[in-house]
Amino acid sequence: MTRAERDDRIPPVTGAAGREAEGMTTVSETTGHSARAIAPAVLARLRERDDVGRPAAPFTDEEGGAPLRCCLRRSEPGERIALVSYAPLRRWAAETGAAVGAYDEQGPVFIHARECAGPAGEGHPFTNAHRVVRRYGADGHILGGRLVGEGSPRFDAAFAEAFDDPAVALVHVRAVEYGCFLYEVRRNQVGTSP
Repeated sequence: MTRAERDDRIPPVTGAAGREAEGMTTVSETTGHSARAIAPAVLARLRERDDVGRPAAPFTDEEGGAPLRCCLRRSEPGERIALVSYAPLRRWAAETGAAVGAYDEQGPVFIHARECAGPAGEGHPFTNAHRVVRRYGADGHILGGRLVGEGSPRFDAAFAEAFDDPAVALVHVRAVEYGCFLYEVRRNQVGTSP
């Protein structure tokens, strides 16, 4: 695949579209940072073709429990979902203008097969297991990471530690077992809600 073909699948995000691409959040602005689901505009494209160009293949989740990146909750038995390839850092770079280089990667994520309401409520999603909190700089390069134990207070501490470093622009929360992207966390912009 040529760079032009890849870039055609993930157009730059600017203006009003950039604001829409910011996504839905789940954490109140009092924490100074927000957990972000995959943005609705990005989800719409992923439901057609994923970040490696494959068409989505929705299926009925008979058992439930899949971590949904559209609404940051686990799927319920009987829900229609899709497993798609998603490039979180590439999407962020398209929005910010960063050149992530070798740190560009994609991996599998579960999403609802059709548009959903997005995250509901406050708090950190998927804190019921050990996770990796990976820090990135404004250039898209990895600055470090931390293994975080179960429970929201541990996540609060990990995010506070990450964002105490002014060089940190973005944090990914990832599963330990497979390394899958779960969600991103960003600083709240002064004067805006998450």
